[in-house]
Amino acid sequence: MNDSIHTQVLVIGSGIAGACAAITLADAGLEVLLVSSGESLDDGNTALAQGGIVYKAKNDDPKILEKDMLTAGWNQNHLRTVRYLCHKGPEVVKDILIEKMKVPFARLDDGSFDLTREGGHSLARILHCADYTGRGIMDTFLEKIPAHPNISILNRHTAIDILTTHHHSTELEIRYQLTNQCTGAYMLDQASGDVRKVLADFTVIATGGMGQIYLNTTNTSSSLGSGVVMAQRAGARMMNLEYVQFHPTALFHRGPRKFLITEAMRGEGAVLTNSQGQPFMKDYDPRGDLAPRDIVTRAIVDEMLKTKEDFVYLDACGYIDNPDKRFPTIYKKCLENGINMLKEPIPVVPAAHYFCGGILVDVSGKTTIDRLYAAGECACTGIHGANRLASTSLLEGLLWGHAVAKDISSRFKNKSRLSRRIRSSVPDWKFLGSKLNEDPVLVAQDWATIKHTMWNYVGINRTSPRLRRGFEDLRNLNKRLHDFYKETAISKSIVELFHGCHAAYIITTAAMRNKKSIGCHFREKD
Repeated sequence: MNDSIHTQVLVIGSGIAGACAAITLADAGLEVLLVSSGESLDDGNTALAQGGIVYKAKNDDPKILEKDMLTAGWNQNHLRTVRYLCHKGPEVVKDILIEKMKVPFARLDDGSFDLTREGGHSLARILHCADYTGRGIMDTFLEKIPAHPNISILNRHTAIDILTTHHHSTELEIRYQLTNQCTGAYMLDQASGDVRKVLADFTVIATGGMGQIYLNTTNTSSSLGSGVVMAQRAGARMMNLEYVQFHPTALFHRGPRKFLITEAMRGEGAVLTNSQGQPFMKDYDPRGDLAPRDIVTRAIVDEMLKTKEDFVYLDACGYIDNPDKRFPTIYKKCLENGINMLKEPIPVVPAAHYFCGGILVDVSGKTTIDRLYAAGECACTGIHGANRLASTSLLEGLLWGHAVAKDISSRFKNKSRLSRRIRSSVPDWKFLGSKLNEDPVLVAQDWATIKHTMWNYVGINRTSPRLRRGFEDLRNLNKRLHDFYKETAISKSIVELFHGCHAAYIITTAAMRNKKSIGCHFREKD
């Protein structure tokens, strides 16, 4: 069955970037279709964010934040977008989150905000809702979005492909046009198995990161790099794909997703120690436990190798007053795993956490394909450079979600609609192959190959031989999966496997091409 939908703006992904874009567009009077691959709109990483969102300290200045971001990013950042965030960010946080959405950020007894400090920051400038900031922000969006008359919601729909005039138009004259225009996307209805053609005047990709292509990650199951892959196949320019940030402190436990232990704990005074209880971060960086994430991550790996242990410790009980009150979510999770952080240190390990690269965009969220925008973790704004500064991800998603909406709204005022001729030239989805049922054993094994390959060869410490081996293995798997994809009935798990393998392949390719060891792309000397 082919089912076609037409909307003014299609937003794929419902985290902070997608939610902010959707509600800002809807408030401007535009018709928005908001799509989530999960059961609900809070299926992504935003709801998991613990630490907070960058705001401004009492004696803060945009130049101070700019310096912190450039230092953390190893001066590989896009200076224009960094300055845009440093100047515009606090204003948007105030206008949207504090005044409009009324997010319940923590306050002191005098009513002022309880600002905290994290690794790489010169000042305490981070707003938080205890240790569940992402959840606090998403809850306010989820109160307003379903009730908005201009927003339609599609849950349990998986994006398969971005539609463009160069790749999908059946009209030769349209394909000859120099400008490649996005016309929407093919969407898989997970319940029925039908593929819907969604046509849109403008499309926003806000699909988040790709941590699930790694063996150990803090990300949700939907973080597969799908938005990046779809945009790359459509011809959009990519940037900084090799810069994958590993969070230094995830709870050491068995499970498909590692539980994040926020950097704010170290900002409040917690100390990393080895198995002998000795603090070690000062041996690696004068900033100690508040060094940027890439440095802390490599230090932890080095200590684990020295002590031949599978983890190090994060000691909060001797350094933070009432850590159970300041970090209630972490306290509860630790208790569930038999750890009382009031009496003992927390075993922690690094895990894949954040994708610093992605779909190249400008300050308005425009990609190199007309009518296609990107915001949030899937986009490369250039603000992170070679390594992300703590608590800037929520701000980036909010700021670019807002910028995307403003730019699209202005284009609608200029009557920049997709022509009826172009819309009618886009074909319905065609099912290919013999529609064989998927083999769960093959799917599971292919995922195991991807995750282990990325963790071992394209992980925290990289070498030329490892990258070459990873590239060859993923190239071969990618070829096999193209045939598998054509022969097997379309399903959520098949689409996710295809996207995940392709994401792993293009990240490995970028890592192999960049011979410079910098930031979270750390290459050991051969």
